[in-house]
Amino acid sequence: MIEWVTLGTGPKPVPRPVATPLVWAGAFAGAPALVALLNAIVGTGRPGPALIALSLLAAALGVCARFAAAPGTAVLCWLFLNGFAVPPAGTLSWAGPRDTFWLACLLTAALVGTAVSRLAHARAAHHRLTPAARTPLAEPDEWPHAS
Repeated sequence: MIEWVTLGTGPKPVPRPVATPLVWAGAFAGAPALVALLNAIVGTGRPGPALIALSLLAAALGVCARFAAAPGTAVLCWLFLNGFAVPPAGTLSWAGPRDTFWLACLLTAALVGTAVSRLAHARAAHHRLTPAARTPLAEPDEWPHAS
């Protein structure tokens, strides 16, 4: 006998995170593109907009990543921020407090993106697996009958 079942019913698995090297490849491709775009629009020597854009990129990459990918994502974004958004372009430098702050911002953005994604997926999975609480207004025997 054939049993007809509507598609989309039943529990759906929580999406698996993307492999870490793939997330890092996204950071390696996206960070220089963002920095080049911002250098063309805003100009060099203004790392603030580049830090904001790269933090948004790190958060977006964190949405589909594991927590273990966050440090590498932050470092890759920082390398392009430090190397190409701050004059002289193409030269890496270390200015203690500034670069520590930049790395902290980028790492926090990647971790926040991952945490928000994991919480959203967990909440959605919980709602799919937990039956809705039924609170009828009245018992069926107490319903008014049309007479």
